[in-house]
Amino acid sequence: MSTPTATPKGAATRDTIVGRAYDIARASGVEGLSIGPLAAAVGMSKSGVFAHFGSREDLQLAVLEEAALRFGNAVLMPALSQPRGLPRVRAIMQNWFEWVRNTAGGGCVLMASVMEYDDRPGALHDQVVHNERRWRSELARAVQLSIDAGHLAAGDVDQYVFELYAIPLTVHHEAGLFGYDVARRHGDVAVERWIASNSPQR
Repeated sequence: MSTPTATPKGAATRDTIVGRAYDIARASGVEGLSIGPLAAAVGMSKSGVFAHFGSREDLQLAVLEEAALRFGNAVLMPALSQPRGLPRVRAIMQNWFEWVRNTAGGGCVLMASVMEYDDRPGALHDQVVHNERRWRSELARAVQLSIDAGHLAAGDVDQYVFELYAIPLTVHHEAGLFGYDVARRHGDVAVERWIASNSPQR
C-alpha cells in the first residue's frame, strides 16, 4: 500500500472507491469493473484510482473482500447476540433471507462471483473459494454448537451445512423469478422442516 493510501484521507478515499466499485459489481458483476468508468464515477483520474489499487485485479479482490465483509456484518454479526444453538441458527437464516431481500434491487456480488470464477484459476478464484470456505466454517460452527446444546441430532456437520446453504440459494433464485414474499415464505417453512427432521429423537 502506498504512503498516501495509508493516511486517514487516503483510507477514506479508498473506501469510497471500493464502495462505488461494489455498487457497480452488483449490477455488472466483478468482471464488469473497469478502472476508467470507475474513476469517472468517483470523480477521479485513472492515475488517482491506480494510486490506491495497482491493478484492476487488485480492485476486484478488494470488492470481493468488501462483499464478504458486508455479508458477514448483515448476516452473522447480529445473529451472534442470540443464544448458542438453534436460536442462533434461525437468526442466521432469517438474516440471510433479509440479505436476499436487500440485494434484490441489484445483485449479490458473492453469488455472482461464484458463477464468474468457479472455473477460472487465479487470484480471484482463490478469493471466492476463501470467502465460501470462511462462511461455511461459520455455519459449521453454529451447527456444531446446536449439536452440543442437544438441539440437533449428532451427524455429518458438512452435510448439515450443505443442506442449510441450499435453502437461501433457492430463496434467492425464486425471489428473482416469482417475488420475494413467496420465496421467503417457502424459505421459512424449509428451515423449520429441516430443523424438525434433524432434531434429536425423543
